[in-house]
Amino acid sequence: MLNKYPLWKNLVILVALVIGFIYALPNLFPDDYAIQITGARSSTEVSSGLLERAVDVLESQGIEVKSSALQDRDALIRLTNSEDQLQARPLVQSALGKDFLVALNMAASTPGWLKSLGAGPMKLGLDLRGGVHFLLEVDMETAVGQRLEAMSGQIKRELREERIRYRGGDVQDNREVVLSFRDQASRTEAFNLVRDQYNEFLLDEQTEGDEFLLVLTLSETEVASIKDYALDQNLTTIRNRVNELGVAEPLVQQQGNDRIIVELPGVQDTAQAKRVLGATANLEFRMEARQDTASSETEAFGFRDQPQRTARLEQAVIATGNNVANAQQAFDENGQPQVNITMDSVGGDLMNRATRNAIGRRMAVLFIEYRTETETRMVDGEPQDIENRVVEKGIISLATVQSALGSSFRITGLDSIPEAAELALLLRAGALAAPMYFVQERTIGPSLGEKNIDAGIMSVALGFGLVLLYMLVYYRGFGVVANIALTLNLMLLVACMSILSATLTLPGIAGIVLTVGMAVDANVLIFERIKEELRSGVPPQTAINSGYSRAFVSIFDANITTLLVAVILFAMGSGPVKGFAVTLCIGILTSMFTGLMVSRSVVNLVYGGRRVEKLSIGGKLANV
Repeated sequence: MLNKYPLWKNLVILVALVIGFIYALPNLFPDDYAIQITGARSSTEVSSGLLERAVDVLESQGIEVKSSALQDRDALIRLTNSEDQLQARPLVQSALGKDFLVALNMAASTPGWLKSLGAGPMKLGLDLRGGVHFLLEVDMETAVGQRLEAMSGQIKRELREERIRYRGGDVQDNREVVLSFRDQASRTEAFNLVRDQYNEFLLDEQTEGDEFLLVLTLSETEVASIKDYALDQNLTTIRNRVNELGVAEPLVQQQGNDRIIVELPGVQDTAQAKRVLGATANLEFRMEARQDTASSETEAFGFRDQPQRTARLEQAVIATGNNVANAQQAFDENGQPQVNITMDSVGGDLMNRATRNAIGRRMAVLFIEYRTETETRMVDGEPQDIENRVVEKGIISLATVQSALGSSFRITGLDSIPEAAELALLLRAGALAAPMYFVQERTIGPSLGEKNIDAGIMSVALGFGLVLLYMLVYYRGFGVVANIALTLNLMLLVACMSILSATLTLPGIAGIVLTVGMAVDANVLIFERIKEELRSGVPPQTAINSGYSRAFVSIFDANITTLLVAVILFAMGSGPVKGFAVTLCIGILTSMFTGLMVSRSVVNLVYGGRRVEKLSIGGKLANV
């Protein structure tokens, strides 16, 4: 029977539309303006009492609080508008102190029953929803100093292995290693060893009193190479950490010779993002110093969980977090959190060489964190936030070496499961080659996002309305069918973007406007074909069937070529271009579905399976 879909096909279309409606629905519930309170360290929890104090501070300043709630280990306070949000952050931060981070956030207001189905709104880009813009500076001098310290330790080990006796060795000005010898013969042997194996240094022999000195100076070429490596490694690490955070369409790029820009659109947990991006979760593996080791070659460190407890470690570093290939959170036999670490081949070899002659001695795992602390001071009678750079080093494990170690380790003695999970995440994502500091942190204002959203909605509504009016006037009854298909197409487009967690940007809205204009192309081709068949005297039912079947090839070819271009734009473009390509790709697929299947299903329901005398399709009415 002409123009009659089987029941299963109608049911498939209906199910697709119902699913589309459910997953598009969350976009009708706008996010709430909020501030989020998180511990500065992963082991710090936000208590109910602290949340009540924050709420009291806001209410005492006349800021209305919609709701407040604890969420896992942090807290969220929902506010009524963007002005209250901007005022609330510094008030709460000042009241709670440096042990907690207070960040601007947008809290989803999707009903619980939709959340239970896995439905959520589209993510909005930095230009629409706002988000966080970070400017980070790589500490290049520390990068050079760390590399020099590691090379110095390696040179000293090789001197000991070659039985070349030296008095001491110091790193000076992050550029030089000065080795002291008792006699000229030992210095000459050391000179030959370093010259043959370390071409990164310029060598100079000096004499001061009874000391024979060998000065190793890093060449400018090597210094530049270390800095380039530090920036490239940090860029890679930041990208990996952003991927671990699950941020859609982030921007991570170099600025100048020592800075990195990070933009996180639609990020849900800005405080966590700042902590993960900025933390230098690096490790150093060092042997505990022997009692007869010279004090100039040892350092004392406290334990992270017991600062009053200390241990003296050798200055020589066996391996670092840069040698970590993988890290996973786990539990030991007592149910306590630990991190299982797998070293790369270089790290495994260094560890084996250091421990095979150190059985019975203790090896420490030193955790190093570079961070900034914000202190509010009065400057010219006005409060200003002053950032101080802080380096924290603490021992997290000090265990006896039972046998020569290889590439696999476990770190125990961690405070909590979240701390173990975060440490594993940071190490798995890659260690920073050098510490970084937040030079600038900017939250893209909600007001700018609102203006862009309003302009975008207006453009979509205007284009949508004009297309609906044109189709209704020109194609009459069939124009209504096309308008139904166009409306459902827009709904499915929004639903697909929500399901895929695609990020909507201003260029993405341009893609939607273009899709609205293109979506009716299929129906125009079909309807014009039907009118052509009617003019040639074909019965209405046959004309409908011919219109849909014969126009299919043209519609398919036109959309496939456009889809290929959109895919190329997505693959080759970046940022705004990707946003445009995503909406265009999804829009093409949904418009083909609604233009060919949904509109035909509606036409079948109206005209199919019965005698039709005329079609309301514009122009001359066709009679049987």
